[in-house]
Amino acid sequence: MKKTLNSKEHKILLEMLYQLRVNTAMRQSDLANLLKVPQSFISKIESGERRIDYIELREILKCLNKNVIEFLIEFENKMNATRK
Repeated sequence: MKKTLNSKEHKILLEMLYQLRVNTAMRQSDLANLLKVPQSFISKIESGERRIDYIELREILKCLNKNVIEFLIEFENKMNATRK
């Protein structure tokens, strides 16, 4: 299995997370405070410097008031659209 960091899929995931945060009018520092992590943690995720696991994704989405299943469906739809 090839590495996913910097892959098209990873970039789509990061863009979706970024847009979700921005659309909720939340700054990186606001999200970081909710997660009890440094602001640099969020910055590194959004820049692709740091990967996240499912548990971290779930916690981030919870703070952004987004259902995990809905987010994953949107992700899959975007992935399918890029394959066409």
